[in-house]
Amino acid sequence: MRVAVLTAGSRGDVAPYTGLGHALVRAGHEVTLVTHERFAPLASAAGLGFHGLPVDPRAVLESAAGRGLHRSATGAGKLARMIALARHGVMDIADALVEPARRADVLLLSAVLAPLGHVLAEGLGLHTLGVYLQPLAPTGEFAAPVAGTRSWGRTGNRISGRMVNAALDAIFVEAARTLRTRLGLPRGGVRATRHARERHEWPILHGFSPLVVPRPRDWRPGLEVCGYWWPHDPLQEQLPTPLRDFLAAGPPPVFVGLGSATVPDPERTSAVVVAALRAAGLRGLIQRGWAGLHAEGDDMLTVDEVPHALVFPHAAAVVHHAGAGTTAAALRAGVPSVPLPVQFDAAFWANRLTALGVAPGAVPLRRLGVDALASALIQASRVAGYRDRAQRLGARIRAENGAAAVHARLERFAQGASAPREAR
Repeated sequence: MRVAVLTAGSRGDVAPYTGLGHALVRAGHEVTLVTHERFAPLASAAGLGFHGLPVDPRAVLESAAGRGLHRSATGAGKLARMIALARHGVMDIADALVEPARRADVLLLSAVLAPLGHVLAEGLGLHTLGVYLQPLAPTGEFAAPVAGTRSWGRTGNRISGRMVNAALDAIFVEAARTLRTRLGLPRGGVRATRHARERHEWPILHGFSPLVVPRPRDWRPGLEVCGYWWPHDPLQEQLPTPLRDFLAAGPPPVFVGLGSATVPDPERTSAVVVAALRAAGLRGLIQRGWAGLHAEGDDMLTVDEVPHALVFPHAAAVVHHAGAGTTAAALRAGVPSVPLPVQFDAAFWANRLTALGVAPGAVPLRRLGVDALASALIQASRVAGYRDRAQRLGARIRAENGAAAVHARLERFAQGASAPREAR
């Protein structure tokens, strides 16, 4: 089948679909990754087709509006800033989705582009399948991932999930209306479309491990947790020579990287990280990333992009921004984490790492200090329980095959025994 994977956001919102897409190509499907132009090399390396979308997510995060995210901690204020930021360029993105959708038989929709993907599927008569990286469906078991880590009770948690989904829908109201007109569809609202999907039990497969977030017992049928989709890393790829030499020159270092997250003061953040590592008596491998981190000295090495799957197993611990993708990579490697939640759903994943006993606790960026970080580093790297639990969990996660469930759904589509197409 001709499969188009529609996603947008940071690298962590894109990279998992390269591994999923590669697995589907090996199974005989033709896969096109539809996302921002800056991620074209990821698609090429995975053997996928590519269709570029406008808007550079890094430029958006580094804009005045993007920097404004750091002025809100959690709750309504932060959510409002996220929504305002996400609206940037939505109309242009909607226009750019039409062409690749016309060439597809089925659309795999990430959570962020699902509202537009459903309009495309209705107008073009395509099958769709949700492929989500976060548990966004309302549940009484935990609050919505972007709403912080506090439980509001079963009723309050469900309300938070409905509110977040309504806020996500609101981002696409105008773009969806314009897209419906372009495709010759009758008027219809994004919220009504969501409710119709839920009534028809539209299938959503979630690309994280049930060992990390078990399927909530109150979820409707059609919502499944199938295991992680790993970024595609070419088998022949090796770590750069300076990095291999650094790893061989001493005890395992701590990897520090904030991925696609930005910080308000890169110089201060870098200085705190280095001072904390040295206070804990640990070497540091610092990934520059979008935050612009850096370090100098014989006990520190600054690197640019390196495959997490290759470098994390060599680390004593991983300090990271608790994005869904980096959280998954640390779990897969069987290495303890020190999460520094920065934005979006990071606090949710940091909380899961702590609950699983593979992290001593989060050190939120807004409270980052040398003493707090050094204490967490000492616990993560020297208390055997964290590494033992991480290694046991990592072995179980590596045995999962998240792509198999997606392939099985596509086979059902191909055989004509699928769930109903888009509600009309």
